[in-house]
Amino acid sequence: MKIICIGRNYAEHAAELGNQAPSEPMFFLKPDSAILPHRTPLYIPEWTHDLHYEVELVFRINRLGKYIEPRFANKYYNEVGIGIDFTARDIQQKCKEKGHPWEKAKAFDGSAAVSRHFLSLEELGKPVQELRFSLEKNGEIVQEGFAGDMIFSVDTLIGYVSQYMTFKIGDLLFTGTPSGVGPVTAGDTLVCKLEGKEMLKVNVK
Repeated sequence: MKIICIGRNYAEHAAELGNQAPSEPMFFLKPDSAILPHRTPLYIPEWTHDLHYEVELVFRINRLGKYIEPRFANKYYNEVGIGIDFTARDIQQKCKEKGHPWEKAKAFDGSAAVSRHFLSLEELGKPVQELRFSLEKNGEIVQEGFAGDMIFSVDTLIGYVSQYMTFKIGDLLFTGTPSGVGPVTAGDTLVCKLEGKEMLKVNVK
């Protein structure tokens, strides 16, 4: 199982970090060891002083696929969850300045929190690109996302990524974060909701 993460897929988020919106999807990978075990706190690594939350819609792939045409991409998923892409922003910035890969800022152990449960699209009762989601930090909403604001739709992303690598059953696709990302500190509680339903809760230590 692999975790494919899309970067800068919401224009306002790209702008808040001083980046231009991409002309084609950007993606990077996290290893399966990045998944934060359920009911396990996130312990801030000792080597970062600026750890950020990034809430995202997550799709679980249910079929083997390669070179998938976007018009057929909806056959490769039937449920959606929510996740947090934790990012060591200070480390990422240093890597970017040197032209180095971002893995140590993005792919460390515990950097991918994923909801235990995924909801079927039938249960949600609306098209994928009409889904709304949010992240609360200590009871205050800090991120609100609408899938229709994605620069590249879910089906476009699946078609694009599948040109370069094979999707396998169980792979997770993180589809990008909206604006509002920010730092976490020890003692914070993060709650993620999808269509108003609480899906994920992470305590930060």
